Amino acid sequence: MEFLPLVALALLFWFFILRPQRRRSQQQSQLWSDLEAGSEVVTMGGIYGRITALEKDSVHLEVAPGTVLRVDRRAIARRAPAPSMVEDPG
Repeated sequence: MEFLPLVALALLFWFFILRPQRRRSQQQSQLWSDLEAGSEVVTMGGIYGRITALEKDSVHLEVAPGTVLRVDRRAIARRAPAPSMVEDPG
């Protein structure tokens, strides 16, 4: 009976830390495998751009007209949100 709190603590650790981390890792791997030319993405450094070409481990990212960066595929953090249709009121 003395080990029961230890088992409970291990279960809580798994439920609140390990399980969510595994889910985030799977989602990130899925994002990297689903990348395709034309996708709007954001890098880990906060750079927004459109994918122009894909290589095995890198991505060509157009960040401005005529400006293409070559970044590691794992540097892609997420897809860019769709631009808002709301105009600036000021």
